[in-house]
Amino acid sequence: MGENPVGHTDALAAPGTPAAPDRPGRPGQPGQPGQPGRRMRADAQRNIDAVREAAKAVFAESGVDAPVREIAARAGVGVGTIYRHFPQRSDLVVAVFQHEVDACADAARTLAAEQEPGEALASWLRRFTRFVATKRGLAAALHSGDPAFDALPGYFDQRLRPALASLLKSAAAAGAARADVDPNDLLRAVANLGQSADGDGSAHAERMVGLLIDGLRYGRTRSPDEGP
Repeated sequence: MGENPVGHTDALAAPGTPAAPDRPGRPGQPGQPGQPGRRMRADAQRNIDAVREAAKAVFAESGVDAPVREIAARAGVGVGTIYRHFPQRSDLVVAVFQHEVDACADAARTLAAEQEPGEALASWLRRFTRFVATKRGLAAALHSGDPAFDALPGYFDQRLRPALASLLKSAAAAGAARADVDPNDLLRAVANLGQSADGDGSAHAERMVGLLIDGLRYGRTRSPDEGP
């Protein structure tokens, strides 16, 4: 295997490890160029997007400690490109996590527009389950004590809780779900089920969440057109 272009080992720096002197400085935001105000070149943005998507897939398969060469190979870029945009492993983990959280939160609006309220809620909960179940090693990283991850739980809550609350409110108003469910409780319940996924990936978690979704319908207020 060829020499690392920037003279580092295969693994990105572990969470909390200072960047080596020959690495670029830490960007102001994960996955963003380190010089504020300069418009990012299109090819640089494509590289960042490719690295983030590759890291998402590799993290799901091998965990957040996967070798950087595996990520680079899947993204079709050099190892140096990854270090240039993500000097530390934590930068890449944060970028992947935030992007996935945003996609999950934004899906709530799309589902609400395309499906009936009860089905939109169920679809979003299944999507959230898959999101949690495929983030191997993420929980350990978030609880590692690395200050780079300190803001992530708040980001998680800020983006996902309102998304779920809106779906719950609509489902309850439509008589498709009970009205006394706290979005925080439901997020925690689904997250716990997702983290318990075993050898069959998210399949077991999704089956358990299916039972939870059925429970949301217990005690609901029936809509007038349902009859007795």
